[in-house]
Amino acid sequence: MKKFNFILGMLMAATAVQAQPPVSSERLDTVADRGRHVMPFNLEKTLHVFDKTMHGGIQQVIAYNTGDAEQIALIRRHLLQISQGFRQGDFSRQRQIHGDDMPGLAELAAGYAKVRSDYRELPNGAEIEYSAEDSSLVDAIHRYFNAQLSDHARHAVGEKPEQCKHKMHRHGTMQPSLPKE
Repeated sequence: MKKFNFILGMLMAATAVQAQPPVSSERLDTVADRGRHVMPFNLEKTLHVFDKTMHGGIQQVIAYNTGDAEQIALIRRHLLQISQGFRQGDFSRQRQIHGDDMPGLAELAAGYAKVRSDYRELPNGAEIEYSAEDSSLVDAIHRYFNAQLSDHARHAVGEKPEQCKHKMHRHGTMQPSLPKE
């Protein structure tokens, strides 16, 4: 339990530092409510990670409790469906949660055949690595990630947890805090 609380504290502190400034509390509530109808896992038991890279980015959803087989299975099923949808140009799940005007989505929908979405299982969840050679599509992936970070601010960070730990170590101990709304 100590290890879990330590990791959770680091992630929450990193969220406050790394997440995009959230939209209004009403928007966060609306997105979380819509997400409950699309994402089968429990947002309070999981963390979204949106780590931008030079060629796109890596989206992860991880369970806080590495022994929570139910949440891990739900995460894997959902991200596999998202990855398959990307490959087919189906962005209906994203539109249901974030709306038709989600930044980057129109460009990704138009250029989906030029974007790779590679699904991988993780010990505590799953990830999708998005990549493109076209710089405008890389930019669209980055804007898509920024929108995700903003809309999921309560449940998301902008880099992988191991990177957050590294930064926390370099900058000293940070007290865990919830992101401000």
